[in-house]
Amino acid sequence: MAYPSPAFREDRTDVLHAAIRELYFGLLVTHPQDGFATSYLPWELDASLGPQGTLVGHLARYNPQWRVPADGAAALVVFQGPHAYVSPSWYPGKRDDPRQVPTWDYLAVEARGRLVTFDDEARLHELLVKLTDRNEASLEHRWHVSDAPDDYVRKEMHHIIGIELRIESLIGRYKLSQNRNAADREGARAGLAAAPTERERRLADAIAATQRERR
Repeated sequence: MAYPSPAFREDRTDVLHAAIRELYFGLLVTHPQDGFATSYLPWELDASLGPQGTLVGHLARYNPQWRVPADGAAALVVFQGPHAYVSPSWYPGKRDDPRQVPTWDYLAVEARGRLVTFDDEARLHELLVKLTDRNEASLEHRWHVSDAPDDYVRKEMHHIIGIELRIESLIGRYKLSQNRNAADREGARAGLAAAPTERERRLADAIAATQRERR
């Protein structure tokens, strides 16, 4: 049986690109000879580079994960979206059939490809500006890279190196109660919508979106 289950798999590139741009903080996983290496990073997605896009980020030079072969290293980036416990008590169907168990619903995107590095100063500076502007956009008093002395910024840039993942495979794992009937899906959505955390409520919104697509 294929995994993830076809019921929970999302393959539409535009949907997955939108999710990456919303989540944008992902786990980089590589497998050097001495075992697995991981780093948690913010990423920019350039959809114009390659048929499935390219992820662009940076690593500290003291982090050995950036030392990859000249032709690139196999790598995986995982973007974890909202996730939550789903209680069987939320299913209306349990009144007629008590054979129900808890589960966990979640949303995640996995990008696989080849990891390569770049140290072009202009490109790296542009990346830092994009990452900063994205995260400062909602603040009342925004900080800009240009607020710091340029010579200081250029000096600090010597401590990082640019990385890009040329996406070869893009898979969404969207386990959003699609295997339940309409009443139970709505029960899960309503239960999560009434839950105390924003993470649970965001998952309720994701279930609602899949419900609208089914109509």
